[in-house]
Amino acid sequence: MFFMQLPAKESSLSYFLGCGSLGKAIAVDVVAGDELWFMNEAAKANVTITHVIDTHIHADHYSGSRTLAKLANAKYCLHECNKDVVEYKFHPLSDNDIIEVGNVAVKVVHTPGHTLDSLCLLVTDKRRGDQPWFALTGDTLFVGSVGRPDLAGKEQEMAAQLFDSLHSKLLTLPDETEIFPGHQAGSVCGAGISGKPSSTIGFEKRFNPGLHISDKAEFVRYLTSEIPPRPAQMEKMVAANIAA
Repeated sequence: MFFMQLPAKESSLSYFLGCGSLGKAIAVDVVAGDELWFMNEAAKANVTITHVIDTHIHADHYSGSRTLAKLANAKYCLHECNKDVVEYKFHPLSDNDIIEVGNVAVKVVHTPGHTLDSLCLLVTDKRRGDQPWFALTGDTLFVGSVGRPDLAGKEQEMAAQLFDSLHSKLLTLPDETEIFPGHQAGSVCGAGISGKPSSTIGFEKRFNPGLHISDKAEFVRYLTSEIPPRPAQMEKMVAANIAA
């Protein structure tokens, strides 16, 4: 298995991973302008990009995922709830779907809260074992923070959904499971995000302030009490990311 993390604009983190021996790969959360980096890395590794996935419709940067999917003749993927939101065709992903990437298995986990369509990806290297090795957590769980719940304008409802997603789907993973989020320090998609680009479930349970709160109502109050300013040009970016 190979795995690459690409720091991008707006403190975003993109990912390229797959199976070198069987020549298959996926790209996750590609930022506009970085498409050729992925194509070049695929050529160097002699792999075919089969899927390009956005963990949600981004509000803080322009997505390059659809462009990359066209360049690579790959499937562009979003959570299925976007069927009535976006103006283009995409490959819909559902909770518990498995994407086979050679000897790598990628499990889709729907984690609404930051947005309704937010998803995480559990990655298993089948040559090493059956347990997921790491999770790409998008804007659901960061190092030192959790996703902001207000971008849809329903912060109370979304914060409650985020609590359920964290506690029922991510915090049940083994403590040694690594996490790789969609942003690092400098992003406005969460408050207090660390500059460290990865962590583990166990470390976040111990030191992430939002994960110390076991009562849902208290978590909602905590998450909605100090919401950072919205991303600059958010409406313009969202419009571009859903437009045909």
